[in-house]
Amino acid sequence: MTKKKVLVCNDDGINAPGIYALATALKAEFDVTVVAPDKQMSAVGHAITIHSPLRVSEYKINGEFFGYAVSGTPADCVKLALRSLMKEQPDLIISGINHGGNTSTSIIYSGTVSAATEGTFLGIPSIAISLATYGAPDFSVAAGYALELGKLVLQKGLPGGLLLNVNVPPLPKSSIAGVKVTRMGNSIWDDAFDHRKDPHNNNYYWLTGNLIIVDDADDQDEIAVSQNYISVTPIQFDLTAHHFLEELKKWELPK
Repeated sequence: MTKKKVLVCNDDGINAPGIYALATALKAEFDVTVVAPDKQMSAVGHAITIHSPLRVSEYKINGEFFGYAVSGTPADCVKLALRSLMKEQPDLIISGINHGGNTSTSIIYSGTVSAATEGTFLGIPSIAISLATYGAPDFSVAAGYALELGKLVLQKGLPGGLLLNVNVPPLPKSSIAGVKVTRMGNSIWDDAFDHRKDPHNNNYYWLTGNLIIVDDADDQDEIAVSQNYISVTPIQFDLTAHHFLEELKKWELPK
């Protein structure tokens, strides 16, 4: 039986351990193609490259071909894979495994989620998956879950314009409390900029800050992960505020 084709991307770069763990797990049952940025591209959102060429090189691990490294963003990688690098369209796209959670407002900035979103733009069922830690990572649980969820998505399908955003607690499988279907949380970043001087006494600023949880309901992604659940959130790219459409139509808008 012919294996289903899966495109794997990320935003941490093709040399990140998370994408290696993901691709290795998926290869047990899928025909996997890896196309990822050639360097760290976290928090680039859905940026695409239009004013410079995209360069592609083969990336090898221990002398064996692993995937294609692209001098662009995660969204670039998906576009390029589907339009130029892959001979056949994939049946599924999985982006990750991101080193760090992508919950709440972080979703907007995430290159990991944006790679999956690009897949939905192009009509391919897509999943974004992240390991919710910035400490020493063990990607094995998240990789195994990606494999099982990928098989289920191929069986069930996803509605057009929708992807699944998955966040996995950094715990052994025996300590995972379960799986929750969640909504995108409502948290904000309390941004701060650390003012520093370079060796030439020039000013520069480094973004820091803390995530402030505004909504602590159990059905949102950030809280579910903090309670040791795997969070699975269906998200979409339609940004229309549908609940306000009728009210806005009543306004006497400037002509």
